[in-house]
Amino acid sequence: MQFSSFGEKFNRYSGITQLMDDLNTGLRTPGAIMLGGGNPAAIPSMLDYFHQASQSLLDSGELVAAMANYDGPQGKDAFLRTLAALLRENLGWQISEKNISLTNGSQSSFFHLFNLLAGKQPDGSHKKILLPLAPEYIGYGDAGINEDMFISYRPDIEMLDNGLFKYHVDFEHLQVDDSIAAICASRPTNPTGNVLTDEEVCKLDQLARQHQIPLIIDNAYGLPFPNIIFEDVTPFWNENTILCMSLSKLGLPGVRCGIVIASEEITQAMTNLSGIINLSPSSIGPAIANHMIEQGDLLRLSEDVIQPFYRQKSQHAIKLLQQAIPDPRFRIHKPEGAIFLWLWFDELPITTMALYQRLKDRGVLIIPGEYFFIGQQEEWEHGHQCLRMNYVQDDEQMQKGIAIIAEEVAKAYGEKS
Repeated sequence: MQFSSFGEKFNRYSGITQLMDDLNTGLRTPGAIMLGGGNPAAIPSMLDYFHQASQSLLDSGELVAAMANYDGPQGKDAFLRTLAALLRENLGWQISEKNISLTNGSQSSFFHLFNLLAGKQPDGSHKKILLPLAPEYIGYGDAGINEDMFISYRPDIEMLDNGLFKYHVDFEHLQVDDSIAAICASRPTNPTGNVLTDEEVCKLDQLARQHQIPLIIDNAYGLPFPNIIFEDVTPFWNENTILCMSLSKLGLPGVRCGIVIASEEITQAMTNLSGIINLSPSSIGPAIANHMIEQGDLLRLSEDVIQPFYRQKSQHAIKLLQQAIPDPRFRIHKPEGAIFLWLWFDELPITTMALYQRLKDRGVLIIPGEYFFIGQQEEWEHGHQCLRMNYVQDDEQMQKGIAIIAEEVAKAYGEKS
């Protein structure tokens, strides 16, 4: 079979494909310990809420209507209006439904946005997406139609007490020129749980405005929903910002609903893309989310149920890890949000890709750090020393998985000549 250049590129086995394959395989494999993929926790009270909300929508006929009719390519009108009103009233953002478009999940949002802005330009030049802080989300890496779509910079590393550390944007070395189409950062960061400070976001915004390019913020875990964020920071948006949100980490990954909040120009472009590629985005997720807003539940559940659940889980996971791996070369990125812990094994004599395979052979699925250093210009040893661990599994499974990680890490360190 002869594929096109597009087909050849997207027929590759990528990091994000491996992640999702592992997630699917783990779900079907008895005894597998799932510490890898990004599936959110099955929070009992949230599952109960979704059951009740679905029943209410079924009784009213809204759920069947959502399944039986197309929405427009921008997304469900009622949800666009209620979401815009929610953001205006709670955050003071001057937006309307003309600033919001929906996609079939955040992965679709970023595929559309990156290729809308970067890659080959009408004048024949080539532009890139700047990731100001690596490591970054694994799903960005293969999202460009053109090759060489990303450039990223190493962070400053702040060593903290109690075996923790934190990444910061290295503004001293960050370079923005005419080759950059947009700046993009996740907040909280997937994979590390890092949260850009308000000062860092403002500096990135100033750089973007100075060079007349947009600032893209991946807000899949952030404020005001699902609010899986443990730092006191300010939600950020303006006309030059493209804010990407999702319903997945509320506990609804299967409905595939991404939300893009941007200027009217970007919203119209995303709508046009949606019509060509999808006809329209999925309707079920927006119907549920619209119900949650109308009932006053979306922000309440995010603050009172979702955020405290993940905060407690992250703290417990850190305790288990530090008890199991007392080696002083082991550090954990300060957990400031998202649903992952970023584990750093300094001086590890094998790559975390090799460690990943050893763990997989023992039934523990985790993500090697190499996949997250997208757009790096030079090899960096640190990039081969880190793992991303999902901490949402039940405590018994997590403890078993951490014990196996500790054993394999100890073996690896023992191989050092």
